[in-house]
Amino acid sequence: MKEVARNKRAYYDYNILEQIEAGISLTGFEVKAVKSGKISLGGSYAKIFDGELFLVGADIAPYQPNNTPKDYEQDRNRKLLVTKKELDTLIGKMREAGLTLVPLRAYIKGRLVKVELGLAKSKKKQDKREAIKKRDVDRDIRRTLKPN
Repeated sequence: MKEVARNKRAYYDYNILEQIEAGISLTGFEVKAVKSGKISLGGSYAKIFDGELFLVGADIAPYQPNNTPKDYEQDRNRKLLVTKKELDTLIGKMREAGLTLVPLRAYIKGRLVKVELGLAKSKKKQDKREAIKKRDVDRDIRRTLKPN
């Protein structure tokens, strides 16, 4: 599997409780753009509209800007493909616990473009500070243990 995009901010802002793989419905030139790495998941999320799951706010830049249609929207809502059973469990978990669906990464699996979604709970400000502190301590430890 070739990873084309990662949402690093999601790991900082949320506690990821569960991960789900979903397909994404794209047009032909969008697939080419994603395969060349022109996708950004920053600030995007997944939302349920009329019993279907959509990716909101993901930005896919045009593969060839001069050859894309004039009415192309880079950040349009894109349908995510999951089974009905998975969708029902997601709806239940999101309602009962107030969880959010956040895209964690986009990757190529065979010929298909997939998105890994995380069922996440938002971190509080204190938790974020602790994560920064832990990261800094780990970095200092690695520096001192690094052979010259």
